[in-house]
Amino acid sequence: MSARTRALSFLRSERLIRAADRLVLRRRPTASSGPDVLIAPPGRGNIGDQALVEAFAESVAGLVVVVVRDRRDFVVPDHLTNRVSILPLPALIYGTAIGRARDLRRLRPVLATANSVSIIGADVMDGAYVLRASVNRAALAERLVQLGWPVRIIGFSWNASPHPAALRALARASSAGVRLLVRDPRSAERARSDGLAVTETADIVFLARSRDPEGAALWMPGERPYALLNASGLVSEGGSALAEYSRIVDDLVSRGLDVLVVPHVSRPGADDLPLCSAIAERGHAEHGDRVRLIPTLLAPATIRSLAAAARVVVTGRMHLAVMSLMSGVPAITVATQGKVEGLMDLFEAPELCVQPGEGLDVRVIAALDTVLAEGEDSRARLSERVHAVTELARQNVEGLDEVELATTVTR
Repeated sequence: MSARTRALSFLRSERLIRAADRLVLRRRPTASSGPDVLIAPPGRGNIGDQALVEAFAESVAGLVVVVVRDRRDFVVPDHLTNRVSILPLPALIYGTAIGRARDLRRLRPVLATANSVSIIGADVMDGAYVLRASVNRAALAERLVQLGWPVRIIGFSWNASPHPAALRALARASSAGVRLLVRDPRSAERARSDGLAVTETADIVFLARSRDPEGAALWMPGERPYALLNASGLVSEGGSALAEYSRIVDDLVSRGLDVLVVPHVSRPGADDLPLCSAIAERGHAEHGDRVRLIPTLLAPATIRSLAAAARVVVTGRMHLAVMSLMSGVPAITVATQGKVEGLMDLFEAPELCVQPGEGLDVRVIAALDTVLAEGEDSRARLSERVHAVTELARQNVEGLDEVELATTVTR
């Protein structure tokens, strides 16, 4: 199929989706104090997606209906079960016009009493991963705001080369009145250059309140200081990755740190676990119990507690960096799609962003030299920025019934 044929096919599909939205959705009956509806990211096998959904639910005080592809995509933690319900609509974002129309009919009774509609934007709005889903999210937001619902797209990144169809769809949504909340200054600059009206915020996970110190303690190496290390299945491809990460492990151990190797995503096409397992196996062979694998995906609350007690974090996943930085812990992070640079701008810490590719180990070790030499000074500088970043993140739920963020939920 030629590029022109694919483009025409996509355009016809987009028009059919918009036609389904016009035919099925009805105007908002009246202003309501019912649930806040949240359109979730893909989920299942992604700690970051789980953390995004939990952070929204922990930040608003009322009932929340989370719209997902499949009921198994997200777990509702015990402390949220009295307020959060899951509504599986498999074709709403990823399906064809016929499937979307069917799911819209199932969504309509929920919308009839909904207080608001929010869409988790994350890194799925610019067409870099699944173009159809990016366009469908924006089209749904556009139609709902036209029909009277307050709609926002929460905390998303915007890369330097968005797909034209994704840009076109988001521009229509913005013009209709959808609030576009980008999560870092570089995304804001790019979006404005593309003609989008956006509000600059920070990632909503900075608002998360739950912690699980008991669960984290199960993995901690006693009283010894430790580092968390994650190797992303997306940015760590190639035969040299294992050797490079092994040298990073050797360096961390030589500095007197145990190393906990932690996967953050484990699903087809984006699985951290194979490389993380290989890194831990080689590290264990060289250093014994000083290097250990966490062989499963932990809950976000557990990760936050584990990261808070670490001396340093090395990660290929941005949300592991977020959940470390919120406790003032340095997180040396491999850059992807420009979103990591923007995150580190918020903390005035460009040294924590390293580029992927050959020589990754050299760049990470140089960053470790800087961060660990500064010691508590580095943590203090990051901690000083946490309040300002958290206040930026609060804009994601501004206007909704917010909770008191000073309250920590211990699981």
